[in-house]
Amino acid sequence: MKATVKQVIRTVSDKKRSRVTLEQVAKHAGVSRATASLVVRGSPNISKETRKKVLQAMKELGYVYDRVAANLRSQRSSTVGLIITELDNPFFSELLVGVHEALDQEGYTVILGTTFDRPEKQDDLLSTMLEHRVGGVIMSPVPGCSAEMLERLRQWDIPVVLFARDELPAGQFDYIGIDNIAGGRMAVEHLLEGGHRRIAFIGGSPQSSVWKARRSGYSEALRAAGIEMDDTLLVPSATTRQGGRMAVKRLLQHPNPPTALFCYNDVVAFGAMLGLKEEGIVPGRDIAVVGFDNIQESALFQPPLTTVAAFPEKIGAYAAKQLHERMKGDASAPKRTILHPELVIRQSSGKRE
Repeated sequence: MKATVKQVIRTVSDKKRSRVTLEQVAKHAGVSRATASLVVRGSPNISKETRKKVLQAMKELGYVYDRVAANLRSQRSSTVGLIITELDNPFFSELLVGVHEALDQEGYTVILGTTFDRPEKQDDLLSTMLEHRVGGVIMSPVPGCSAEMLERLRQWDIPVVLFARDELPAGQFDYIGIDNIAGGRMAVEHLLEGGHRRIAFIGGSPQSSVWKARRSGYSEALRAAGIEMDDTLLVPSATTRQGGRMAVKRLLQHPNPPTALFCYNDVVAFGAMLGLKEEGIVPGRDIAVVGFDNIQESALFQPPLTTVAAFPEKIGAYAAKQLHERMKGDASAPKRTILHPELVIRQSSGKRE
C-alpha cells in the first residue's frame, strides 16, 4: 500500500531519532548545541580546546555530520515560515506589516499559516513548512504546546523566534513581546485613578500566558490599592467582538456590576462597548472601558478607546530582524526582548461621577 506523506515524514523522523544528534554530542562535550554546530561547520571563532572536545565527543558517540542535509538547509534560507493564531484580529495584521517590511529588505519569501489556536493545526503547519525547507520560523505558539513539539523544533535545527506569546520554556528560543504584566497594571491603575473600585477583567483564555500575565498586572494594581480581587469579575471569552459583547452581557446580570472594564484586547473592548450600547449604557460615561494593543481602529471607534499600546508592528519587525541574524549564523544564547507598553488615554475611560 502506498505510504501517505505524513507516514513518510514520520518514518524519516523515526530514523533521525535513532541517530546520534548534535545535541547529544554537545552534552557529551560539555558545550552548548550552538557551539557544537559551529565546530562541525568549521567556524574559525571556536578555540582549539573546545574544537578538540567536540571532535572527540563526535568520535566517541559515532556522530556523522549530514552535509547533504546541511546543504539543503542553506538552499532554503530565503524562505521563512510565519505562524500566527488568527487573521481577524488587526493586531496580527499590523504585526505582519512589520515582519514583511523587515524581511522584504533582505529578500526573503514568507509562507504564512494560521493555527486558530489549535495544537493539531500548529503541528500540521510546522510539518508543511519543513517540507518546504524554510530556513527559519517566526511563530506565536498556541497555549499548552507539547514537549514533543518542542523536541521536534530542536531536531529540525532551524532558527525559531517566538513573539507575543511566551508559551514555551524560557531560554529555549528567542522571544519578542510586550510587558503584559506592566500593561495590565497601568490599565487598572488608570481606572482606579478615575475613582473606580469595581473593575472587571474580560476576554481571553486562562490557559494563555498572555491572559495570565495581564491578569497578574490587574490583580497587582487592585492589591496595591487595598482592594480585594473579586473572581466573579473575571469573565474569560473568545478574543472577538462577539466574545466581548457576551462577556459584558453576563456582567450586567451581576448583583453588583462593575463600573469599569479592563478588556483583554481592543477587539474584545469593541464588542463590550457594542454590548453596553445595546443595553442603553454609554461607554465612557456610565461604564469606563480600557483595551489592550492600540490597534489603529481604537482611535476611530466611538467613543475612542483608551488602550495600552503593545506596538505590534514593532514586535513584527524585531522578530524578523532577529530571525535574519540567526539565519546568518548568529549562535549566541537565545535572546528575550521585552518592549515597555504605553497607556493611550481617550474618551472611553471617563472618570466616575
